[in-house]
Formats: sequence, structure tokens, C-alpha cells
Amino acid sequence: MMTRILITGSNGLLGNRLIDYIQTRDDVELIATSLGVNRRADAQGYTYESLDVTQEQAVHDVCMRHRPDVIIHTAALTQVELAEQQPAQCRLLNVRAVAHLVGACARYGIHLVHLSTDFVFDGLSGLYDEEDRVSPISVYGMSKAAAERLLCDSAISWSVVRTILVYGREVPGGRTNILHWARKVLQSGESVSVVNDQYRMPTYDEDLARACVDIAFRREAGIFHICGKDEVSIYELVGRVARHLGLGMQAVRAVSTSSLPMAELRPARTGFRLDKAKSMLNYEPVSLEFGLTSVLGPPVGAS
Repeated sequence: MMTRILITGSNGLLGNRLIDYIQTRDDVELIATSLGVNRRADAQGYTYESLDVTQEQAVHDVCMRHRPDVIIHTAALTQVELAEQQPAQCRLLNVRAVAHLVGACARYGIHLVHLSTDFVFDGLSGLYDEEDRVSPISVYGMSKAAAERLLCDSAISWSVVRTILVYGREVPGGRTNILHWARKVLQSGESVSVVNDQYRMPTYDEDLARACVDIAFRREAGIFHICGKDEVSIYELVGRVARHLGLGMQAVRAVSTSSLPMAELRPARTGFRLDKAKSMLNYEPVSLEFGLTSVLGPPVGAS
């Protein structure tokens, strides 16, 4: 039996990986949506529609036409500094758009899988599990926590997937993720300051895509934490990229959060406990070394 899945934000990093993964299956009818034109070179095996999720009528129209069984909602404003500068735009994209989707899901009986973030926590007491109280410290984190509350207070069938620092292969016209940013600055030799007191468990995008689709198929309700298995500081992560590429760290200066403007908007330590995902979804993330090789190629010196 075919399951009809609609993705928002399909031009983004996770959206691209979701399409890649779903294209390997023969039990999904896929509708990919994003703002503007489809930026993927391949347009086979799925339907693409331009969709502005901030427009309520547009959301209802696309759901009425395609009648998906599940929506995986990845579209969002995720730049922390931009959210601080444009809080109204952040709330429009991260909260009002979710309200529009909730309304459409209620009307057409759709299960909603909503992507959220580790930034709903303040980072003072990680590692976190799904039952820990949210305590965001930034406009971005507050907007994602507000979206989660919308779902919790609704009568629809829903799942929230919180994740951490997603990385993967570059996507056409997409923003740079942290591995490609690190490679670029390391290769340039330009001086850069990197915080050494913020810790994350970076998430390989293919792991996240598989988990989202598993949750979509099962219609698993509630909150799930999905991330990588390795905890590193941001400075250590850049160092891991440098070693992988055989590059030096001479131009990379380790600094504390307090020394960089707006860095305090990012929580100090946000790793997740993965017990629920492992027990309910058989989730087993790849190692960071595997992810580095997949994204950046074999390590320098490897035979």
C-alpha cells in the first residue's frame, strides 16, 4: 500500500536527503514542496510544487489537491542571528506557518512530522531526553518551542523530531553546512575564531532522513530526539575536519563564548539521550568519522 508523503522545504539540506531516501523506496508517493523553483537536477519519481508555507490558503490548497497521508515539515528560518534581527519574520516562518499546517492537517486528517531543534533548551544541563523541560534562550529557540506547543495543544496526529547541527553533502543553491564552512576557512588560511565551550552531537543528514521517514510510516506520536553519536565542541569539530583533510589549525583560534558577539544565544551543551529513538525506531547513528568521509571524501593518507 502506498503512503503519500508531502515534504516542505525540499530545496534545503534535509529536504534533499528526504527525496534521495524516499526515491529508493517503492511504497511512497512523494510530493516535494519549497519556495520557488525546484533546485534539484532530477525531477523524476516525485511531484514538485512551489509552496509558501506562510500563506494559509496556499497550504490548504496544496493539501486539498494532493491529500497526503503525512507531511514532513522541514521549512524554517534557522539562522540564529537573523532571527534576533527579524523576530517578526522568524515567528511568521517558524510559528504561523506551523499553525497553517496544523489547520490543514486537522481538516484533511494528515499526520504532521515537525522538525525542531536542540535550541529549545538552554544548554545548562545536557544531555537531554524528550521529557526535559524546554528553556530557550534565543528568538529562534523560542519560536521553535512555540511551534511545539501548537502541536501539543492541537487535536491532530503529530510527531516532533528535535535534532542537532545537521551536516551532509552540499545541495544545489543551498546554504553551507558546518563541514563545508570548516573546509573553506581551513583551506583559505584566513584567521578565524571558533568557540571551544559549546558542545554538540552533529547529525548526519541521511540518519535524520531515515528516522523522519520511519516516524512518518509508523505515525509515531510525540517527541523524538535524533542526533549523532559523537559529542564534540565546535572547535574540536573544526579540528576533526582539519585532520581529515590533512590541513593545519594554525589560523584557527579557540575562544570562549563570552568573547564573540551574539554567541551567547547558542546553548552551551545540548546533546541528546537517544534511548527512545533506539528502542522505538531501532535508530543507530553513524560515527562522526563515517560522516566526515561520506561528506568530505576519504581522509588524507588513507589507502
